[in-house]
Amino acid sequence: MTLEERRKHWMETQYAASIKKAAERRQKFTTSSDIELPAAAIPSVFDYEKQLNFPGEYPFTRGVQPSMYRSRFWTMRQYAGYASAEESNKRYRFLLAQGQTGLSVAFDLPTQIGYDADDPLAAGEVGKVGVSISSLDDMDALFDQIPLNEVSTSMTINAPASILLAMYIAVAHRHGVEEKCLRGTIQNDILKEYIARGTYIFPPKPSMRLITDVFGYCTGHIPHWNTISISGYHIREAGSTAVQEVAFTLANAIAYVDAAVKAGQRVDEFASQLSFFFNAHNNFLEEIAKFRAARRLWARIMKERFGAQDEKSCMLRFHTQTAGSTLTAQQPENNIVRVTLQALAAILGGTQSLHTNSMDEALWLPTEKSVRVALRTQQIIAHESGVADSVDPIAGSYLVEYLTDEIERQSAAYIQKIDEMGGALVAIEQGYVQNEIQNAAYAYQKAVEAKKQIIVGINEFQTEETLTLERLKVDASIEAGQKQRLQKLRKDRDAQKISESLSALEKAARGRDNLMPLLIHCVENQSTLGEITGVLKRIWGEYQPPSFA
Repeated sequence: MTLEERRKHWMETQYAASIKKAAERRQKFTTSSDIELPAAAIPSVFDYEKQLNFPGEYPFTRGVQPSMYRSRFWTMRQYAGYASAEESNKRYRFLLAQGQTGLSVAFDLPTQIGYDADDPLAAGEVGKVGVSISSLDDMDALFDQIPLNEVSTSMTINAPASILLAMYIAVAHRHGVEEKCLRGTIQNDILKEYIARGTYIFPPKPSMRLITDVFGYCTGHIPHWNTISISGYHIREAGSTAVQEVAFTLANAIAYVDAAVKAGQRVDEFASQLSFFFNAHNNFLEEIAKFRAARRLWARIMKERFGAQDEKSCMLRFHTQTAGSTLTAQQPENNIVRVTLQALAAILGGTQSLHTNSMDEALWLPTEKSVRVALRTQQIIAHESGVADSVDPIAGSYLVEYLTDEIERQSAAYIQKIDEMGGALVAIEQGYVQNEIQNAAYAYQKAVEAKKQIIVGINEFQTEETLTLERLKVDASIEAGQKQRLQKLRKDRDAQKISESLSALEKAARGRDNLMPLLIHCVENQSTLGEITGVLKRIWGEYQPPSFA
């Protein structure tokens, strides 16, 4: 009798007798991606070297480094930023003092869409959901007393990512830090903005040019900088399943690699500087399997589709953030438990860096206390749980390996469909990706309303409560202060240098030269974010999303 025959016999006899006495809780057990879960998984027949191999070896299912956390913990990188550069700088230095090992910058909405703090369209939003950065002086104040040659910095910025990176490089120049010493990541992922977030500025073609210009510049000048963080996080926050998160993220990544190759860049010159950004959601085992499947699928795409020769080009390295969409305003202390499970899934899945959400983020910007608890969650897992002491401790779990295979298979099927449509950009323009996410979000909401999906404190186990948590408030005077700062900057700077540098940028933007050197020149001459984006908008126009009837 084969193992599968023995499993079937066990289901028909012992298991059937057991559920006759105590019925199953559900008619069907599935993951968020509707992958059916067996009552008891069994070993599958597979080629170990082809499917798993050892950590640090192709296809990197078990991790991209041979020793993983036995050598060094993941980077503990808490996403932070609010109000002015000075206020955010205080938070960064607080976090570093608490043991954080990398910085992650949150920018306010005007900055994300290329407006200066004194633009009428920025009114009421300055410093609200992130830090306000309009000029090189702002960026300099943001990193005051922080050694850029020692700290890794991640910047969550997309449409104007090249401009903010130029400011960061210019700050390094001011303080005598060589570009080659800079380490960090710029998100720089515009395709997911068209899909899920909406903080776009330019149409797709010039947006892709800015992205590949960053690839080209960093390859030659900042070799330890991740030139893009291809994001599944926001796709998942918009309501996708785990399978869709992997599929649509990797489809976008394929589009970026294609664009760079068409721009004349060689895969093995830029691919090792690509990075990814994933969500850690609630379905614990599915999330672990998701990270493993994404690594394996990307390795195969890079080797088989793009002909990458360097193994580093095939490594999917990723940052993880716990799921903001799972946080509840009701019983907010419960979010600590949710975040702990999500963080553990990311760590068992082999993340390179991690942000843990604070318990009060469904209510307001997190306080220092709640941020400290979120950071301590990572530190307790790292130093007290033991899960970091063996490389890929979850490998070989029959259920995890089954889920890894299924997520890879279903994600590959999505990518094939997108390829047949003409690629990620065409699929986005036709509304296919957005529609798939919307359908998944709607199905999940119906499951919550029908109580097929229980959310503790929301549709079950509610309590009457009075919130007693401390609240962080952004001072309303921040906006006025930012305007005054910009007014003084415009008065004191050299108007001729501004005019000359912006004219040179305009000329280059009409051609094909890499724009990064000119962007650095512009910000070093005190051109503002809004002025630079204004020049580019005059040439390229602004993106108008299609309407899908």
